Amino acid sequence: MNFIRLHSAEDPRFHTLFALYEQSFPLHEQRLPRDQLDALRHPEYHCCAAEENGALCGLLWYWEAASFLYVEHFAILPERRGQGDGSRALHALRQSPKPIILEIDPPEDETSIRRRDFYLRAGFCQNAAEHIHPAYRKACAPHRLVLLSAPAPLEAGEIGAFQSYLRETVMTFAER
Repeated sequence: MNFIRLHSAEDPRFHTLFALYEQSFPLHEQRLPRDQLDALRHPEYHCCAAEENGALCGLLWYWEAASFLYVEHFAILPERRGQGDGSRALHALRQSPKPIILEIDPPEDETSIRRRDFYLRAGFCQNAAEHIHPAYRKACAPHRLVLLSAPAPLEAGEIGAFQSYLRETVMTFAER
């Protein structure tokens, strides 16, 4: 699995991936298109196309902080789901020497439980800390998510550093 970093909306893959983003995530977890384009210019933001053998598989959009990677959005194209692409993408990502952090919906229904179990099988750990994600859009409220991390659970200081980074860096690319 290869990750190809997109630097602008001029990349022909960008529009396919942005459509996947809009289809895969609820509105309260999406940036406005202009905010997404602004984020592309940040040196720590990696808006990547996941590809395997030249075929587009999905998107992996993450932030590379000094001490961790934060996977903000990850989705596989619907026609590629169930073929192991997601597992292979996470395996490739986990080759990073930095800890990886991502968020999921609380495991409260069949879909969210399956998603949590997928990440646990991929080597992620569920963290017990309460986590509220700020809203990307003015019309939306902050929402509770569950923190997952690999290769190990996060310590309190790591959670605090992540939450500060989220507020002070990631969320500067949200509707004000």
